[in-house]
Amino acid sequence: MIDLGQHWEFIAAAYAGALIVVGGLIGWTAYSARAAKARVAVLEAARQARRRQ
Repeated sequence: MIDLGQHWEFIAAAYAGALIVVGGLIGWTAYSARAAKARVAVLEAARQARRRQ
């Protein structure tokens, strides 16, 4: 294994920070996709209702 020396705290914090940021972006994207999918479903239902009239 690589000897990290006296800077191991900084390296570990950098990896942890990157992991948190990437995890947050993945969560945000999943939430946004779910909201967009719900909005599309509402718009599709409204379109179908207008076609029936």
